[in-house]
Amino acid sequence: MLLAILSIPFGLALLVWSADRFVEGSATTARYFGMPPLLIGMVIVGFGTSAPEMVVSVLAASQANPGIALGNAYGSNITNIALILGLTAIISPITVHSEVLRKELPILTAVTVLAAWQILDDKEITRSDALILLAVFGALMAWTLWQGSKKKTDSLGRQMEQELEVREKPIRRAIVWLGIGLILLIVSSRILVWGAVEIARGYGISDLIVGLTIVAVGTSLPELASSIIAARKKEHDIALGNILGSNLFNTLAVVGIAGMIQPMTVASEVLSRDSPVMAVLTVSLFAIGFGFRVPGRINRIEGTALLIFYVGYTGYLVNSVFME
Repeated sequence: MLLAILSIPFGLALLVWSADRFVEGSATTARYFGMPPLLIGMVIVGFGTSAPEMVVSVLAASQANPGIALGNAYGSNITNIALILGLTAIISPITVHSEVLRKELPILTAVTVLAAWQILDDKEITRSDALILLAVFGALMAWTLWQGSKKKTDSLGRQMEQELEVREKPIRRAIVWLGIGLILLIVSSRILVWGAVEIARGYGISDLIVGLTIVAVGTSLPELASSIIAARKKEHDIALGNILGSNLFNTLAVVGIAGMIQPMTVASEVLSRDSPVMAVLTVSLFAIGFGFRVPGRINRIEGTALLIFYVGYTGYLVNSVFME
């Protein structure tokens, strides 16, 4: 059991480091081959920071641990909005200037409603459900590529271009980091999933709770680091873009691929607790971030409210473990 406990911090540390190398190498390589900065921000950075969630959930699903697979995806979405966006807004209030991100806010809301409807309807994620999620993700990727190629000026693209200039690396080094990052992502995810499953079995904790807490927070650490760094640099659109891209990727691609590998029965707690929490947070983000007549803004008061909500939700999860 000691080895399983030690594997969690070791796996998380390696996961965060490898994810950062993977995203940085991917962004530099994409720029070298001519991808516009806006597309890099929307696709490579926005979706790339969810690489840990993808690998962890796929491994968990392939090992018949649906609680960790689904808990990781939904828990990461909750963590991204309530914890990461809350902390980021407290450090530096976020003003949404990017027109692309303003369009992604209602898309994320609609996708969250679709995901909630699927599990309420069947109380499981079948391969048909997973196929629908992946089809929507494919359509979203096509729209993203179209938007990125059509819009020549957007604040997200300008901020991303400045960031790429600061982090510019030789292409050979970028490709090396890309390969190393991908390999270590898989290795660290295996270590993390093994440790989480062993702890859940050893202490009689449901794998869903482990997925919603330890694993979800751990796989969201790349988003936390990149969003806080972006906020300190006043790169608000990058900070928000990380969250929106990650949540879209988690809901559609991560759950979709995991469901195709292994159909997942949805626990009653997900229906009554976690899915509604994710939906409420997503709708709240749309309401405060969209800005119907003026640029949307997430201030420190709203950031504090999100953070308090996350502490209360996590406290409830921890308390439920001791009440079992």
